[in-house]
Amino acid sequence: MPQDDRPHVLMMSEITVDGKLTLKRGASSKILMKYMAPETEVLLHRTRAECDAIMVGANTIRIDNSFLTVRLVEGKNPLRVIPTSRGEIPPGANILGPDARTLIVVSEAAPPENIARLRDAGVDVVVAGTSQVDLPRLMQILKQDYGVDRMMIEGGPTLNWSMLHHHLVDEIRLIHLPFIVGGADTPSLVGGMHIETEEEMFRLSLKRYYMCGSNLVTEWEVLYRPDSGE
Repeated sequence: MPQDDRPHVLMMSEITVDGKLTLKRGASSKILMKYMAPETEVLLHRTRAECDAIMVGANTIRIDNSFLTVRLVEGKNPLRVIPTSRGEIPPGANILGPDARTLIVVSEAAPPENIARLRDAGVDVVVAGTSQVDLPRLMQILKQDYGVDRMMIEGGPTLNWSMLHHHLVDEIRLIHLPFIVGGADTPSLVGGMHIETEEEMFRLSLKRYYMCGSNLVTEWEVLYRPDSGE
């Protein structure tokens, strides 16, 4: 998808030295995030304030129940964007609250009662895709209908993979935590399907690295092949 048709997308995450997001499958990422330096927490919230939208997957909402708002710094709350094919968001989810505007993106497979419940909660609901959320179409909707020029993802491995798979991520910012947690099935930065050849690997170019408090931060540009449509 041409860059002009979609927002510029930054993937931002904390990861351990062995690339893990949590202690184990099903555990909240907040367990590890509490070990971020205060300066790095400020960086995270400053980045949110610099973006028009922030996106996470529905599973992240179920596990972390995040607010996805700006704290610790002055700034506006970004539009909260949650793709969920069937509109399955817990009724008590914090993203359904009045702190910021929320957009829930569903597919045509979403039960009407789920859509009605979400709209009754006061959030926007749009349909993009038949059985699954069409992420390229969602990017067009965000750009054209919501004026989103810059978006960040704080997603889990499934959403991160899907966005990279569709060549929708422009840069990656990683907060490195000085731990190793291991675990064959512990969620890592990117999940998804196994690749078969080195040609399928996503290539990155290191733009910048620096210490933020006690945490190393690295910033990467995502390099797509010329035939990728970018």
